[in-house]
Amino acid sequence: MIRSSHGSKVLRRFLIGALALLIPVLAGCEAGNNAPTLEFHPAAAGAYGTAGAVTVDNAFILGGRNNTLLASGSSASMFLYLYNGSGSADKLTSVSAPGTATSVQLTGGSVTVPATGAADLSGPEPQIVLHDLTSALPSGKTVTVDLTFQNAGVLSLTVPVQARTSYYSSYSPPPPRASSIKQPGASGTATPTPSPSLGASARPSASASPTP
Repeated sequence: MIRSSHGSKVLRRFLIGALALLIPVLAGCEAGNNAPTLEFHPAAAGAYGTAGAVTVDNAFILGGRNNTLLASGSSASMFLYLYNGSGSADKLTSVSAPGTATSVQLTGGSVTVPATGAADLSGPEPQIVLHDLTSALPSGKTVTVDLTFQNAGVLSLTVPVQARTSYYSSYSPPPPRASSIKQPGASGTATPTPSPSLGASARPSASASPTP
């Protein structure tokens, strides 16, 4: 009986200890099922900054496929995520990239960022496009980009150029810009010279009689 009692006490202590070790593990697993760290998040290698109540997160420019250069004069896609922490809506009215692009287009017009809400411009289709690059743009370079908000003002970011490989291979480059086609008769086009008409002036005059 003594041996049996001693053995049961040892076994009971062992089980209690094992259970004590398992409880935090099980609790951690349960919490982890809904933990933000286990949720899927896109790659976040881009620039981050704030202007007033507006936060810009994961801003980057899409470079060439497989680390190739974006040629001078071409266009480039830009992606980012906006969050507005204030109680009133704000608006991204314009973007510029001085020294890098001649112009930057918001393809859908100005972007509203709702109060305590977000505007997702993170792709994969670009809503911000840099046009007419002033020089070839390699992946790995950084570009200064100015974002102008209606209320928050101007936010200047140093934005990286990410190669269109791996995770970013699913992102889209900007569509080619449509070239302007001149219509016939438009300014700057040559007007064809009409061919001589065979009118009355081209026929010999009836009054011109041969000299005897």
